[in-house]
Amino acid sequence: LDMEMAINEHYFEILDVLNDMFLYIFDGLTERYAKELATINAQHPFEPLQYSRPTLRLTFPEAIAMLREAGVTIDDLQDLSTPDEKLLGKLVKEKYGTDFFMLHRYPTVARPFYTMPCPDDGNYTNSFDFFIRGEEIVSGAQRIHDPVMLNENARRKGIDVATIKDYIDSFRYGAPPHGGCGVGLERVTMLYLGTGNIRKTSMFPRDPKRLTP
Repeated sequence: LDMEMAINEHYFEILDVLNDMFLYIFDGLTERYAKELATINAQHPFEPLQYSRPTLRLTFPEAIAMLREAGVTIDDLQDLSTPDEKLLGKLVKEKYGTDFFMLHRYPTVARPFYTMPCPDDGNYTNSFDFFIRGEEIVSGAQRIHDPVMLNENARRKGIDVATIKDYIDSFRYGAPPHGGCGVGLERVTMLYLGTGNIRKTSMFPRDPKRLTP
């Protein structure tokens, strides 16, 4: 599931929309599908999802600090590995009592050239990921809507701007500040239900040994 939206003042407007959407989904599952959840739980036992209202928001530096306190050696601007993310999920659950949280202000080096840098510190970006039980379900950001900045960022990342000329030129016609994200719906289902394997939440799973049906 992909979404894009205009931003009036701050990219937190995207986080606000996603916060409301996920809380509506989680509340609705509990209120309207308790019977179905109980049926699944009888076959594949899982812990009910714990989530806060509003959803917990952590900055990337805060996450780095938590990992360091737990003994992880990691640089300030180093992207999180999968083991780092899973450990962070456990630390967040212990400290804040929630399985579901947002992490924002990712380092510039860990994000694509079209991600808007933070206005107060160019080492970080107006970007975010969402997690359930220490695994990513959403990745998004405010996009750069200025063609000059896009050109400069692409060159800084070592990209041949000639290969993305049409993309950059499209913004010369005018574009509002905007942002969006991608949501892994099958990952959301897998992590909400604690199935441990995405094949169990995909109607037609694909892997190195399965192409059909």
